[in-house]
Amino acid sequence: MDQTSQQNGVSRSVQRLADALLLIDGEWRASAREEWLDILNPATEQTIGRVAKAGIEDLDAALKAAQYGFLTWRDVPARERAHILRNAAGLIRQRVEDLALVLTLEQGKPLAQAKAEILSCADIYEWSAEEATRAYGRLIPARQTGVVNMVVLEPVGPVAAFTPWNFPASQAARKIASALAAGCSMILKPPEDAPSAAIGIVKALTDAGLPSGVMNVVFGVPAEISSHLIASPVIRKVSFTGSVPVGKHLAGLAAEVMKPTTMELGGHSPVLVFDDVDPAASAKALAANKFRNAGQICISPTRFMLQDDIYEPFLDTFVDAARAVRLGDGNAETTDMGPLANARRLEAVSALIDDAVGRGAKVATGGRRHGNVGYFYEPTVLTDIPPEARILHEEPFGPVVLVSRFSDTDAAIEAANATPYGLAAYAYTRNAATVEKLTRRLEAGVVSINSGTLGLIETPFGGMKESGYGREGGSETLAPYLVTKFVAHATV
Repeated sequence: MDQTSQQNGVSRSVQRLADALLLIDGEWRASAREEWLDILNPATEQTIGRVAKAGIEDLDAALKAAQYGFLTWRDVPARERAHILRNAAGLIRQRVEDLALVLTLEQGKPLAQAKAEILSCADIYEWSAEEATRAYGRLIPARQTGVVNMVVLEPVGPVAAFTPWNFPASQAARKIASALAAGCSMILKPPEDAPSAAIGIVKALTDAGLPSGVMNVVFGVPAEISSHLIASPVIRKVSFTGSVPVGKHLAGLAAEVMKPTTMELGGHSPVLVFDDVDPAASAKALAANKFRNAGQICISPTRFMLQDDIYEPFLDTFVDAARAVRLGDGNAETTDMGPLANARRLEAVSALIDDAVGRGAKVATGGRRHGNVGYFYEPTVLTDIPPEARILHEEPFGPVVLVSRFSDTDAAIEAANATPYGLAAYAYTRNAATVEKLTRRLEAGVVSINSGTLGLIETPFGGMKESGYGREGGSETLAPYLVTKFVAHATV
């Protein structure tokens, strides 16, 4: 795309951002009270659109639609459900350019990363379409003749799903595709900060022939929506991706009414780099991984632990790579890293870094806001961080790396596990015995050794400890949305 075409595409996308609507019972519409929330471009801090703000009457309408949609959708054969998901995947690929543009405008990530996220939604739909036809039951040998013991898997029912702003399209796609493939209906609450990409992947489903009421989309005040939906007897399952504190709160609400939940929560990923690897190569690979999406990724590598002999060369290379990252508007071809997604993130990252520096941490590079327009923050590397610094214990969720050194492998693993988080962990080593020990002892739901690739749809994804429970992706992807029923059938 040349510069003129790209600018024209952005202009068209800005016009489309005027109204992000609710989807209730097959109709895209404003809220009953005609209330709206602003959508800001994080690179310019300018208002670029508005999103409908649902009230209680809208939520009740969505609940009614989801109940009716479930009664219809659960009886649709798995192959037909899969067909709609596959057709929607094709539509997403056709619309990738426009969807990527609106995603960048609302969320800030570079256009190439936005495009990759949109394309991953098509992959997710296709994977779940395949899994829809593999939700097998089984027969259990009976103790007497004339009896058939059957195990049947059935959809759990209408789902309330809550998705975050860091990957507003793909995180929604994971929950949508799994639930629909299993035969569930859904009420989805995507992020109000970046609603349009999620709307786009839902529109692909409705355009592909999804019946009315099966998918419903609402926006508004998150606490009001979650409390109302979770308490409703219509909702039979809750799925949430977001921060640990909010996840705990929603899990508590669900526990009060005995509803199953899937919680994909935050992390504070350790990185162990051993002295038997090339320090420069591993530093460059980790820098490319770290500053993707401005570090606003729950599995972003953050706590870097470097073995003594490679500490200096690794740190030097990594700092050079951080300084070379080009900040700017995500629509600019020269941009490597866009802004933080909102003012809340800018304030939170700044506060954590200021706290660490105030307690004696050293800044190897960065440590400041970039410019005075937009929510940009410099790629930051901190060393000599005191144990009491908040940033060692709270997820920074931004473009900041915490560097320390180690001599003993066992002590390094103990330090890696010394947080309540357990989502992702990384290591670089050529030693087979070390790999085996890391595999056994790292307390994380996903572990990457000598690679930065995690979270592909064909692999299971989820955390341990306070990073949540349940899995998305892989052959496990439908399991959270199915219930197991046993039937004993005797002939008479």
